[in-house]
Amino acid sequence: MRAKTTLLALTCAAAFGGFAATAIRDVVQQPAGATPGAVAAVPTMAALPTAVDGAPLPSLAPMLKTVTPSVVSVHAKQRVRVSPFGNDPFFRRMFPELDQERMNESLGSGVIVDAQQGYVLTNHHVIEGADDVSVTLADGRTVEAEFIGSDMDTDVALMRIKADNLTAIPLAQDANLQVGDFVVAVGNPFGFGQTVTSGIISAVGRSNVPGVGFQNFIQTDASINPGNSGGALVNLRGQLVGINTASFNTQGSMAGNIGLGFAIPIGLARNVMTQLATTGSVQRGTLGIDTQTVDARIAQGLGLADARGAVVTRVYGGSPAARAGLRAGDVVVAANGERIDNSESLRNFQGLQAIDTPVTLDVVRDGRTLKVDTRLTALPRDGASVDARLTGATFADLPEALRRQNQRAGGVLVETVAPGSRAFQSGLRDGDLILAANSGQFRDLAGFRDSLADRPSDLVLRISRRGRINDLIMR
Repeated sequence: MRAKTTLLALTCAAAFGGFAATAIRDVVQQPAGATPGAVAAVPTMAALPTAVDGAPLPSLAPMLKTVTPSVVSVHAKQRVRVSPFGNDPFFRRMFPELDQERMNESLGSGVIVDAQQGYVLTNHHVIEGADDVSVTLADGRTVEAEFIGSDMDTDVALMRIKADNLTAIPLAQDANLQVGDFVVAVGNPFGFGQTVTSGIISAVGRSNVPGVGFQNFIQTDASINPGNSGGALVNLRGQLVGINTASFNTQGSMAGNIGLGFAIPIGLARNVMTQLATTGSVQRGTLGIDTQTVDARIAQGLGLADARGAVVTRVYGGSPAARAGLRAGDVVVAANGERIDNSESLRNFQGLQAIDTPVTLDVVRDGRTLKVDTRLTALPRDGASVDARLTGATFADLPEALRRQNQRAGGVLVETVAPGSRAFQSGLRDGDLILAANSGQFRDLAGFRDSLADRPSDLVLRISRRGRINDLIMR
């Protein structure tokens, strides 16, 4: 009997479709005593469980409800003039009236870190060179942003917005992140709008990322794509642990994420933000030394067991290093407990510290290891403190990102020159790069100041301006 009913159902399915077959099967398979013609109840699909063994299923949603209102989309606009002659300098000067203005637009992300002040943290490269910057809040409002300051060497920028009902994200106080900690990235990738990705911390203290300035990155496999820059990297408590800043892909960042994303630790970003909010710029301290990476030849000459560290080649007079008793030939192998493998890592360490930071150096001298205590101090940047003939000018070290791209790059950047000042009258201008002087060679501001310590009777500066090299006699 059962075989006959099954055959009947299959026959009806072929003739009238699945509906008829299902109805006939339900009729013929009714339980004994059922009313003829009654249709059996159709079972419903079970709902997804909301708990397992009495415990709710884990979800990031509750935490994200507190985080996402703090993350904004950043829209930067820059006006540029475009010539039909491209970059040809001759024809551009001949026919400037043919230039046309074009508006370049870029997208990024930002994080509200102070609701009362309206402070928004983002990356320097997100708003670099922008004429107009606006942010779109999570609730859809778009407001203009005021530029407060930025630091190219750490890629941190600070803006201010004026709006009601802002929500600030809490900043993590514990900087002891560990590989394997879960994190979530929130931002505006490719301009799609607010997007959340999750992953773990893959590494901490990364300092070998190409093309970036001073580095102490958090590495994560949470997807970070173009447009995520300046967004939030948060822990599972919803606290900001980093500012997303870069991703790495061998085919270029626009090719997408391959699990190598980098974020600026919140401790570093907080320090830079404080300086930007207070003074609009960032000052860095220095030990006042020149160093060279210890290679196998140097290690053998100094009798070192390992070819690592930064050997001091010069100590500038009056510097923190000189006051602490550091000498040429000393090998720095650690700073504040952080391993120093080469000259680059010591320079990176200095660039990441706040002014007046206490520093304990582990130094190898004559085969013995000793500790040297000192502090990082900022160098005066005004020209008058260097030489009276430079009055009216202010100076700075080269951007670290530029120096990393060209290890041979050296010199001092002229930040500003006051119109009518003594330096201005001698021909010095904003943006000039001082490569050398008749008073001696130098690679940075500390070396520049040291070379002029004896106040030479004649002062000639070799400068680079728009790719041309000239000599200026300072009077």
